[in-house]
Amino acid sequence: MDRDTRNAALGAFWVLLLFGIAAYFLPRVMLAAGSFSTILAAVIAAVFMVAIFVVFWLRGRSQRKKDP
Repeated sequence: MDRDTRNAALGAFWVLLLFGIAAYFLPRVMLAAGSFSTILAAVIAAVFMVAIFVVFWLRGRSQRKKDP
């Protein structure tokens, strides 16, 4: 395994780990936010879903700049 492959694997591991932990606690956070506002709970869920795609979009942009 070369350096670039190892770094990509470590990056993917951390992204999956962090989003996995966030997904585990998301229902609790949504229930707590839902006690204040249903709209707030929906916004939290939407932000979580969009954040996943934003991270991979930024990764793709970064990779495109590195590749000639």
